Amino acid sequence: MSEWITLFAIFISLFLFGMFVMRHGLLLRFKTKIPYLTYQFIDHPIKGLLTGIIASAALQSSSAVMVITIGLVSTKIIRFKQCIGLILGANIGTVFTLELLAFELSYLIIPCLIIGALLLFSSQEATFSMGCFFFGLGIIFVSMHGFETLAAPLSAIPTVYDWFMWSQEYTSLGLFIGIILSSVIQSSSAVSAMAMSFLDENILSLPASIAIVFGANIGTCATAWLACLGGSKDAKLAAYAHIWINIIGVCLFFPFIETFSELIILTSDSKSQHLVNAAFLFNIISALLILPVISPFSRFIEWIHYRKI
Repeated sequence: MSEWITLFAIFISLFLFGMFVMRHGLLLRFKTKIPYLTYQFIDHPIKGLLTGIIASAALQSSSAVMVITIGLVSTKIIRFKQCIGLILGANIGTVFTLELLAFELSYLIIPCLIIGALLLFSSQEATFSMGCFFFGLGIIFVSMHGFETLAAPLSAIPTVYDWFMWSQEYTSLGLFIGIILSSVIQSSSAVSAMAMSFLDENILSLPASIAIVFGANIGTCATAWLACLGGSKDAKLAAYAHIWINIIGVCLFFPFIETFSELIILTSDSKSQHLVNAAFLFNIISALLILPVISPFSRFIEWIHYRKI
C-alpha cells in the first residue's frame, strides 16, 4: 500500500513541477505583457472578464492571475471593484488547462521532453522560455499517465476505496475532499486532473468527480488569501471576493448536481470531456450571474468584511 501512495505523491509532485516549469516559460515569454494587458483592459467589467480569461489561459493558472490582481489592487493601480471582472475571467480561463488534459496525448510525452530539453540549452530568452513550456508540458503528460496507471491500485486500498464509495453516495464528501486537497497542494488543476483520471477508470462517478472539482475551486482560494497577507484592505477584499464568488457558485449548483450531471452527459461521449464541460458551464454561468451585479456584489463584500480587516 505504501508504495502506491508514495508513487501517487511523486506524480502529484511531478504535475505541480510541470505546471511550475511551463508557467515559468510562459511568464518569461509574456512577462511584460500580462500586467500591461491586465491594467489596460479593465475599465469595463466585460473587458475585465475577457482579460482574466486570456491571462489565466496564457499562464495556465487562475492562482497566478489572482496573485497579479492582488498585487495591482494592493499598489492601488486598480480599484477593488475593477478586479472582480478579472477574478470571474480567471476562473473561466483555468478550464483551458482541463481541456488540454482531456485529450489522450500520452504519445506526445517523449517529443515534448526531447524538444523542451534541447531548447533549454539555448542562451536566448525566447527560445529558453519555449523550452520551459514544452518540457513542463511533457512532465504534466507523464504525471497524467501516472494518475491513470495508479487509479486502479489506489482504489483497491480499503481506506481509499471506502472514501470513493462514500463520495458516490454522499457527494458532499467529494466536495470536502476537493477543498482539502486543493488547499493543501495549492492547485485546483492537479485535483481536477486526479478526478478526471479516476473518472476515466470508472472508479468515480460523474457527480462525485464534479463535486471534487467544485471543492477544488473553493480550495484554490487559499492561494489568493496567502497572497493578500500583509497587503492593503482592498487586496484582502479582493481575496474575499474570490472566495465568495466560488462559494456562491457551488451553493447554486451543488443542490442540483445529479440533474446537472445528467445534462452534462448529453454534451459528449468522452468522460474526460464531461468533466471539462461541467467545469466550463459552472464557471461561465457563475460569471454571467455575478457580472451584471458587480457593483452590489462589491458593496456586499465591503459591508461584510471591511470593518474586520
